[in-house]
Amino acid sequence: MIISAGNEEIFSFATPIGVGLIESTINLTRICLFKKPDFLIFVGSAGSYGRLKIFDIVESKSASNIEHCFFKKKCYSPIENMISIDDVSRGTIINSSNYITTSSLISKAYLHIGIDAENMEFFSVLKVAKEFGIPVKGIFIITNYCNENAHNDYLTNIKIAKEKLIKYLENKKIIKEIK
Repeated sequence: MIISAGNEEIFSFATPIGVGLIESTINLTRICLFKKPDFLIFVGSAGSYGRLKIFDIVESKSASNIEHCFFKKKCYSPIENMISIDDVSRGTIINSSNYITTSSLISKAYLHIGIDAENMEFFSVLKVAKEFGIPVKGIFIITNYCNENAHNDYLTNIKIAKEKLIKYLENKKIIKEIK
């Protein structure tokens, strides 16, 4: 089953699960309870902390849920904040939060600890998939850098990004050609 967030990221071949950590968790859990998929592929956009370039496409099975206060040593979490599914090297790690990073300085802090990009839903997708024993991966296209222009760049790039992501999925034979 192919899933996506929703709003601007609606695809004819994907089931939208909602935006952010909470909506995506609730809706994906509902899907898994009533018709458990054999495999999940989450597709969508991601913001780059700087290493990945606009329109780069990355596949991942690793996510974190680290908030900005972590870098200022102003918070802690008693729960697991890193998850990796079947990926010993962890590969590209995608951070998830209900907030979009708009600071180049904070972006550098994420890069420093080995996290390359952010997508609001991916951590919850991995947690739900792990709970239900469903193989999963995410495929992301970079739409913006995580800086003060993040939102405007996302809005400017999302249409072209979706087209490029669809072509990628067609070339990888994940979906059939869309006419």
